[in-house]
Amino acid sequence: MEQLPPSAKLVYKTLEYEGPLTQKGLVERSRLPTRTVRDAVRTLEDHGYIEERLHKTDARQRLYVLCEESS
Repeated sequence: MEQLPPSAKLVYKTLEYEGPLTQKGLVERSRLPTRTVRDAVRTLEDHGYIEERLHKTDARQRLYVLCEESS
């Protein structure tokens, strides 16, 4: 995880402490700009640290959760 940018590390830690969140939730809790969160999520997904799941109450949104083996 050392090779990841600070924004990706912050998004990872936010998910670690807060649990599954939407992109909007990540923006609100991390206080990072939307574009930065989007890039961090993509980076974390590419490295296998998080995964995207369907939101149970709103199928238009996605929840981001930590992968089991990374936590």
